[in-house]
Amino acid sequence: MSNINVNEAVDNAKFNQFHWKVLFWCTLIIIFDGYDLVIYGVVLPKLMSQWNLDPYVAGMLGSAALFGMMFGAMGFGMLSDKLGRKKTILMCVVLFSAVSAINGLASTPWQFGILRFIAGLGIGGVMPNVVSLMTEYSPKKSRSTLVALMFSGYAVGGMMSAGLGIWIVPRFGWEIMFFLAAVPLALLPLMIKYLPESLTFLITQNREQEARELLAKVEPSCDINQDSVLVVSSAEKAQAPVLELFRDGRMFSTLMFWTAFFCCLLMVYALGSWLPKLMSVAGYGLSSSLMFLMILNVGAIIGAVGGGWLADRFSLRSVLVCFFILGSISLVMLGYNNPTWVLYTLVGIAGAATIGSQILLYAYVAQYYPTNIRSTGLGWASGVGRNGAIFGPMVGGTLLAMALPHQVNFLVLAVPGIIATISMILVDRNFSSKPLSVEA
Repeated sequence: MSNINVNEAVDNAKFNQFHWKVLFWCTLIIIFDGYDLVIYGVVLPKLMSQWNLDPYVAGMLGSAALFGMMFGAMGFGMLSDKLGRKKTILMCVVLFSAVSAINGLASTPWQFGILRFIAGLGIGGVMPNVVSLMTEYSPKKSRSTLVALMFSGYAVGGMMSAGLGIWIVPRFGWEIMFFLAAVPLALLPLMIKYLPESLTFLITQNREQEARELLAKVEPSCDINQDSVLVVSSAEKAQAPVLELFRDGRMFSTLMFWTAFFCCLLMVYALGSWLPKLMSVAGYGLSSSLMFLMILNVGAIIGAVGGGWLADRFSLRSVLVCFFILGSISLVMLGYNNPTWVLYTLVGIAGAATIGSQILLYAYVAQYYPTNIRSTGLGWASGVGRNGAIFGPMVGGTLLAMALPHQVNFLVLAVPGIIATISMILVDRNFSSKPLSVEA
């Protein structure tokens, strides 16, 4: 009888077809998630004119989904530690896809806001669980890159939403954008078949045969037989998962992660909700304004993938500090009169440094916490950060209603980037740089 440390086997595995499948399905789910989330910024200009919404009400509607995401991230993050990653992810996909499609039938702001809140529960719940699953199955040497690559699907979904919106919204109205959100439901049977369950969860639930079969796919060279005993480095069940985030020297860094999430998500969702409208007020047409949103997400993909590559060679902490500084500078520069190509470049940099930083933050938190509280750590960081996401659209609406100079609008949006920079500098680098084989 031999013991096999599952975490070490995964850490040392060579990237193979199984990893490709996990990456594909996790990325696809995040693409759908990103599409559903960015829809509001795409339809906002049309919605404001059709329903005669003032900026304050529009900001509140934009925050409805994000308010739901806060509860979804925390609730589904903890639920997955009991039900498993796979089942929780599938529940979230059904929730945000079905409710977003129904959102296209809303005829009043109240109906719209309630449905966006419910969809937000699923949108927020799926993020920490998919990140946790991808992190668990990624070989150590490419973990940051794979998680960042997967999470760049969020930006791909945003690009799809903005790209389709440029063509669909002016011709057919905003409702069609929500009806298209039902597409993931058609792929649900394939997700059930191909999306794997967490190895750690299977072992802690005494489902060792399933775990052996999965481990053989992750690391084919591993000598596994019926007598093999699978062990994980942190398989013991936490008695109080939330309290565990503050134990063993993690308290201060946990608070810094929450601060960074808050600031980063405030910038991301303020821009995602109001960038087209801000550019429209500045004199750009609807299609041109939506193009800025598309470029924001193109920059996000470059930032996420490039940032993940840099993080595997340097450190996530250093990359995040640099990204937040770049993001703050680019937002300040957006407030000044610049040629169109310069504006596009600045928006791309802002996307790389804000949405890209959000993606890298998920990767950083996923690597920071032990496996048995990883989803809880991700869920709470994301959930507390959702307060920033909730404030983001309201801040944008308030700035627009105050009719401040263009420069002041973007200067205000740059301030959270400075605070996030300080938070990342203060994270305990020694603790977070410990080998993942100890924590995973």
